[in-house]
Amino acid sequence: MPKLPLHYNDDPVLKKKCQKVQVVDDSIRGLLNAMMDTLQLTPGAAALAANQAGILLQLIVINYAGYHLKLVNPEILGTEGSQECMESCLSFPGRHIRTLRPRAVKLRAQDENGVVIHLDVSGEMAKCLCHEIDHLQGIVFADRALSY
Repeated sequence: MPKLPLHYNDDPVLKKKCQKVQVVDDSIRGLLNAMMDTLQLTPGAAALAANQAGILLQLIVINYAGYHLKLVNPEILGTEGSQECMESCLSFPGRHIRTLRPRAVKLRAQDENGVVIHLDVSGEMAKCLCHEIDHLQGIVFADRALSY
């Protein structure tokens, strides 16, 4: 499958909120597959939120830290602690920003078949999930930058 076009820097689509997916069907699975293919074809990429590819739906794919996930309508149910992080983003090439993220998160989402799943993650994966879920709300990592 061809690589989806990605959106960068001040593109307004990155600040738009994504809509909840009502039904997980073949068209949603096709989007998730195209997103995962794009992620795997992009050097150094760990995760991708749908709006980074101009798709305004609550979809995330992750191939990072031993996880290979396709998530629909991800929602953080709870957090624990905090961690100072150094983040980068496919949509902001070459930028690295220090942020403060939860140390651990509890998450509910649907998988590519519409089955509800729960994840409890910490450390780098918690940072990654928070970063991608922020994208779905129109929040980019620069909005979370720590100031000293």
